[in-house]
Amino acid sequence: MTDPPLPSDLPDEPSAGTVAPAATPRDGRTFRVGIIGDGQLARMTAPVATELGIELHLLAGSWLSSAAQVIPRTIIGDYRHTDDALRLAERVDVITFDHEHVPAEVLTALQDAGVALHPGPQALRYAQDKLAMRAAVEDLELPNPQWRQVSTAAELTEFGDGVGWPVVLKTPRGGYDGKGVRVLHSAADVEATADWFARAAEEGTGLLAEEKVPFTRELSAQVARSATGEIRAYPVVQSDQRDGVCDLVTAPAPATEPDLLEQAAEIALTLAERLDVTGMLAVELFEISDGERRGVFVNELAMRPHNSGHWSMDGAVTGQFEQHLRAVLGLPLGETGLVTGDGGFTVMKNIFGGAVPQLHTALAEAMRLAPEAKVHLYGKAPRAGRKVGHVTIVGASPQASAAQSPAEAGAQALQQTPHQEIRTAQDRATELAHRLSEGGTP
Repeated sequence: MTDPPLPSDLPDEPSAGTVAPAATPRDGRTFRVGIIGDGQLARMTAPVATELGIELHLLAGSWLSSAAQVIPRTIIGDYRHTDDALRLAERVDVITFDHEHVPAEVLTALQDAGVALHPGPQALRYAQDKLAMRAAVEDLELPNPQWRQVSTAAELTEFGDGVGWPVVLKTPRGGYDGKGVRVLHSAADVEATADWFARAAEEGTGLLAEEKVPFTRELSAQVARSATGEIRAYPVVQSDQRDGVCDLVTAPAPATEPDLLEQAAEIALTLAERLDVTGMLAVELFEISDGERRGVFVNELAMRPHNSGHWSMDGAVTGQFEQHLRAVLGLPLGETGLVTGDGGFTVMKNIFGGAVPQLHTALAEAMRLAPEAKVHLYGKAPRAGRKVGHVTIVGASPQASAAQSPAEAGAQALQQTPHQEIRTAQDRATELAHRLSEGGTP
């Protein structure tokens, strides 16, 4: 069995191991960045790379993949094969990732070959392995749900009886967007997990059992950390889920007490520094708004641009995809505030596959419905429940009193019940996404 990391696995100092000068183009002409993974995150990196004169090179599984459609310098191969990853490395100055699923042996081979990897393998392990992540969060004395590594049904039942049912069971690796997660409502549900335990035993690991946190809502805190050690935080956002998948994001998180916003941002900053992250880091959080356990608790980590940060493409001074490129190249990081200033907001709504087989057939009607909205489509064939695009709506700042400073006005707006402008934007974004996927009103 593979145990979670011991405390000594964490860097002793916040910036240990990654502080480095900015990358230098090998030909003195332009930066070349390689991306392993061919999904929409790599696709949405392409426009900002063009703006900055950065050459993107892609390792993709298919020419029809979301990213390969828009990145011409593409190698077709398998991210699980070392030889294919090394072919990409020969062309670029830095390699980064569209997802966390690259095998450790491939990462090690790239590192041994002298390739600059951002984030590096020592950081990625905490995004790849939820057991390692939980142990690290605990070691850093950050707020964790109650958890335990379980290897048998008896251990799972003991955990559930101890913390109280329901509990959440997760596979340590490979799960995302609600996959690899089961909610067990009582000890009677444990019998149905036998296949998970058998698979975990074959892989030489256990499963992760967690208490089901009685959260008020879910938040997400994003930070960018450069290869030079520079770090910047984005506004904390509210993330509304649908069947365990991010659906609607509101930035900044409305009606949130300032101390909880500060706690959420500090958790993300601490994790970025102590886990030695380079690039974008998203920390998904549970908020408990009152009672003895009032505060925020770490849910999961992603060391790349993240769905909860798509709002920043249109709503922040520096979007997450541009910021990620800056960070992995060691370039100065950009401002992270809202383009509308304190008190403004941005709403992002995912588009899921539905009844419309070709989203473009509904595009003109959707644009007429909400001319203020920005539509982003991913070039993916619609399937039920599949993310195929998103829309964003940016809202202007409400009027502040002449006596208020911008910071005071922003803090007041955050503490108020979400005002009508936000609710209206959420409704319009939802209707627009529905028209694109289903062809009618919700």
